[in-house]
Amino acid sequence: MKRQETAYAARLRRHLRVRKKVRGTQERPRLSVYRSLSHIYAQVIDDDAGCTLAAASDLEAAVRSQVNGKRKTEVAKLVGGLVAQRAGERGVQQVVFDRGGYRFQGRVKALAEGAREAGLTF
Repeated sequence: MKRQETAYAARLRRHLRVRKKVRGTQERPRLSVYRSLSHIYAQVIDDDAGCTLAAASDLEAAVRSQVNGKRKTEVAKLVGGLVAQRAGERGVQQVVFDRGGYRFQGRVKALAEGAREAGLTF
């Protein structure tokens, strides 16, 4: 009998397929997105050096104070702006976008738009 594939395993497979092509360098690091059912996280990663240059999530106090009464997509836009601001402080202006195996819609798209509005280009 064929075993059913879980949604998590399918997302990981899609993520690995995207990661074959998307690689962050020092000049153009990777903006990686992870979303759970209730939270969203973003990191700017230099894959050559293997280090995270900037990170943000909706669990931080900077975002938590602005979250009250907002939808998850609006919160994702705030997180995108915050990670772009922190990346800009580190001298990063251009990134490659790693959607993490998720569709480019909803919260993932809102995070990307927030990062673009805050000055990141990808």
